[in-house]
Amino acid sequence: MEEYILSFSDIIGHEEVKNHIINSIENRRFSHAYIISGEDGLGKSILVKEAALKLLNKSVNRMYADIIEFRIKKEDLSIKVDDIRKINKEVNKKPYEEDKKVIIIYNSDLMTKEAQNAFLKTIEEPPGNVFVLMICESLDNILDTIKSRCQIYKLNHLCEEDMNRFISKKYPDIDDELKGILLKISDGIPGKVEKFVEDEDFKNIRNMAMNILKEMLLYKKNDMKSILQYTEFLVKYMYLLEETLTCFLSYIRDILVYKETLNKSLILNIDKLDDLEIISESLSFKQLYNVICIVEDTKNKLSSNVNT
Repeated sequence: MEEYILSFSDIIGHEEVKNHIINSIENRRFSHAYIISGEDGLGKSILVKEAALKLLNKSVNRMYADIIEFRIKKEDLSIKVDDIRKINKEVNKKPYEEDKKVIIIYNSDLMTKEAQNAFLKTIEEPPGNVFVLMICESLDNILDTIKSRCQIYKLNHLCEEDMNRFISKKYPDIDDELKGILLKISDGIPGKVEKFVEDEDFKNIRNMAMNILKEMLLYKKNDMKSILQYTEFLVKYMYLLEETLTCFLSYIRDILVYKETLNKSLILNIDKLDDLEIISESLSFKQLYNVICIVEDTKNKLSSNVNT
């Protein structure tokens, strides 16, 4: 793990949340359990890690014995009771280096109901020197009994001014045209900018998702051969299947908006405008809504552990 100085001032946006956390730590009013929620890419992990470092009076971001981070395994779809038992055991161990310990749980909204119930007593009565920080994308799957015992912060999309600051700081050599595209595509989520600039897999998925839409909706709607040709690609990027489906929905959203308003300034995927215009002209609102239903149904089935 790369070591570097980490400070709340390095985190762009979320000023109100940052100030609350800083003030509560400095005034020793920091709660024993927090839930930080928000879409992927908003900076939840960075914010929580900085809170953990500040609690332990550290500034260098590196591995510490008293910061325990629990991440779900790639092959698992949920956090189960056995996982919670391990976390509970860790909670009850004494700190090693300092007088405090921080437990960070990523993807906490993937806890099963049974796992959450097994964790409830720990949330209610943790040792006085232990702080539990849970990260999730959605609060919907977290039981009310858990939420009622935690302080909850929800991170929102960044404003355009903050996104401009983020892009200029992270990628100072980017020209104005590309910056404009990034501002549109990101929709106020810094992580989307990073994916677009740095992640070749994400670029491949965005391009292929558009190719699939054009192939299915414009050219060979009933040709099973043309559908099956994408099997190898989808299998290769199976671990990014959620992102692939999200790309479909993002494109359809843009097509619907453009078809309704003809306003290019409202398009998020502005770099795909030509393709979006062609599809918009070729399909009805009903057909587009049907595509949304199909994608949403697929997402729901996958979340219900249907065979991929």
